Amino acid sequence: MKILVIENDPKEFALIQQALSRKSVVIQLASSEQVWPYVHSGEARFLIANWDTSDLRGTQFIPRVRAAKTSIPLYILLTTSKNAEDDLAPSGADDTIQRPFKNQDLKNRIGMAERIVSLASNLAMARDQLEHQAAFDALTGFMNRAAFFRQSTGELERARRSSLPLSLISLDIDNFKLINDTFGVDIGDEVLRVVAQAIREKSRPYDCIGRWTGDEFVILLSGVIGADAEKVTERIIAGVRGTRIEVKGEAPLNVKISAGIASAARISTSTEVEPLIQQARQAMSRAKEAGGNQIFLMFV
Repeated sequence: MKILVIENDPKEFALIQQALSRKSVVIQLASSEQVWPYVHSGEARFLIANWDTSDLRGTQFIPRVRAAKTSIPLYILLTTSKNAEDDLAPSGADDTIQRPFKNQDLKNRIGMAERIVSLASNLAMARDQLEHQAAFDALTGFMNRAAFFRQSTGELERARRSSLPLSLISLDIDNFKLINDTFGVDIGDEVLRVVAQAIREKSRPYDCIGRWTGDEFVILLSGVIGADAEKVTERIIAGVRGTRIEVKGEAPLNVKISAGIASAARISTSTEVEPLIQQARQAMSRAKEAGGNQIFLMFV
């Protein structure tokens, strides 16, 4: 853990160093302004500062850092020569300790602070994991339906403001129900994982990709229309066609997919994501009706 210390008295700083864990990285700073780069980078977790001699009071540092609303709050321990009754420590500081202090007292305060910081970090990590689970499909790693809709709505608005074209691709695995019924759900899940990997590898890193439902995937291509959207889709179909899924006691499965593209050369004020998705799905159904393993493009 990086611990920031604002203490200009060498003796006081040495006492703080002695009380800190050997695992801690102690960084001595001269002013509160030097703390901000650590706050903005997310490296700051714990600050020990001399309330009497530092500039924390004059710069309104504590209210400002609390207002910053970082993902993990900065724990602030103030040292002061004043009595607790004087109430000089501002609201917003997590703890204060009066000087002169015993080494063991400071160690106890620091140990409590480190436990609180560690708990806050674990809670933030758990929150991030829950948010990720809420937005992404566990099997394929793509955005789930709700997350894709939110993301693609934002992309549509950017395309509208920038007068960019936009294409939406719907992809569906051919004969997926037959694969599931014949070989079981585990093989069906493996097919979904392999197809998702092929889609990711053959798409641009910044493309918006989601699992829409079951074995159907959707991709939003900002700034791409018509033949260029077809080229992207052909690359994905070829990538999926090149995959082989081993099945015990059976010949390897060669998976194929059908694709529909809805391309809009101009995003008007009335253009919405939901109709684009439905139009791409209709185009995909046309591709399946024509025999599958192919693309159907429509302009909207």
